[in-house]
Amino acid sequence: MSKEKLTEYVLKLVVLGDAAVGKTSLINQYIEHSFKEDYKPTLGVNIVTKNVPLKNSHNAVARLVLWDLAAQSKYDLSRQLFFQGCTGALFVYDITRPVTKNNIQIKWYKDLLKFSGTRAAKEGTYLLLGNKSDLKETRRVTKEEGEALSHELNAIEFIETSAKYGDNVEKAFETLVDYIINRPNPNFS
Repeated sequence: MSKEKLTEYVLKLVVLGDAAVGKTSLINQYIEHSFKEDYKPTLGVNIVTKNVPLKNSHNAVARLVLWDLAAQSKYDLSRQLFFQGCTGALFVYDITRPVTKNNIQIKWYKDLLKFSGTRAAKEGTYLLLGNKSDLKETRRVTKEEGEALSHELNAIEFIETSAKYGDNVEKAFETLVDYIINRPNPNFS
């Protein structure tokens, strides 16, 4: 009996948003199922990988290469290089800080379109995440405002997440991966 060859898809995903919106915490929750209370800003870029078995296929796996990009303006020039070749993106804002939602459209979305040069930007292969949904008492961005921005950006979907408790974190990454793998004519560039 011969074994079927394992098919591996390599997907470069960038995680974009202002400082302290929870990008690193979302990645840590997804990869390690952990959350750290102390905030340490990402310097430059942090790259993490995870192999994910694909649904509906017993012999395929997606190797996710997650690029956690620093948000500080001093990294603007070097950050441009990190967009190259991405197959998808997660835009993240903090539901307690409206300026972080506004900057998705003003800065991060424009940067993805301008610097990625990939199908991910042209075809809207990205999600919008409203993070910190556990902070209901200090919410300043409504779910409806997030949904409206998602529609405006032509994102695949809008999802509210809590990196602290893991709410919808798996769903966010799985939704993006499923969309990339199952889109018509996937060429991963």
